[in-house]
Amino acid sequence: MARTAHDTLHGVIPLRTATLPRGHSVPVVNVPHRGVLPSTRAPGFVWRLTYADPVDLPSSPAGDLDDDALMRVGDLKALRDDFTHLMLRHRFGMEEVVTKLSILRDEFALMHASNPIENIVSRLKSPESLAEKLRRKGVEPSLEAIRSTITDIAGVRVTCSFVSDVYRVFDLLAGQHDITVLDVRDYIATPKPNGYRSHHALIEVPVYLSDGAVPVVVELQLRTIAMDFWASLEHKIHYKYRGAVPDDLAERLCDAADAAHELDTRMESLHQEVRHLGGDPVDDLPDDVRDDLGRPADAAPDELIARLQRLVRD
Repeated sequence: MARTAHDTLHGVIPLRTATLPRGHSVPVVNVPHRGVLPSTRAPGFVWRLTYADPVDLPSSPAGDLDDDALMRVGDLKALRDDFTHLMLRHRFGMEEVVTKLSILRDEFALMHASNPIENIVSRLKSPESLAEKLRRKGVEPSLEAIRSTITDIAGVRVTCSFVSDVYRVFDLLAGQHDITVLDVRDYIATPKPNGYRSHHALIEVPVYLSDGAVPVVVELQLRTIAMDFWASLEHKIHYKYRGAVPDDLAERLCDAADAAHELDTRMESLHQEVRHLGGDPVDDLPDDVRDDLGRPADAAPDELIARLQRLVRD
């Protein structure tokens, strides 16, 4: 069988497709221990299942696949369905966490003086990312390996204004009765060697399906705007150099991380100072500034105010 540029998935696993009766075709696999990993492409799901080693499929004299080959194709359909269910559960779990955070954000926006949540983003790992992560871990691709090895299939990231907001939002979410905190890694208190700061947690949330509740693990990341800006820049540089970032550039990134942390500290200090001001902050302003604030540019005449009051009563 002649191979083209499309015969491999990420240049790693050869791809072949067997022709079925009635003109249908489906990719088939033959890998040790039936360990396979489907691949999809957005926006819809386009399934690709691959051989570790290409083999010839047995067929009847008429050219149709024999019972063994058809059974293998049936196994592939079951595998595809299992993978779809796995990803759907994680998507639903991710959406539940996003909903909980969105409720908190909207409540703070409407009912409180300040809102600790600036932004909420979520992502579901693509099959390509799952395969790459298994490769880095040295694990053979399989659904069981994904379930047991990868804990960040679904991820939610929250951006906050201040460091204190990060811990406040996490405590509010973790305190909900149907949230179970499995693991916490505080990279704000203990940054990574490259300067990365963020608050990570693995949380478990129940997803209620037609056949009952299913616990789903979601990775939660909370960080300030400054931390998020630095992490975004670091990711782009790391991607550009394929992980081999020059030492001088890595050192400057660490310096930038320290500068971002210093900015967070100063902004937190200013924030706390404003929050704990006693009385009316306007009273502390200079007399001329306070007089200007108390003098409207175009004071409304008494007659206009009376009309507006009547409109409200009517």
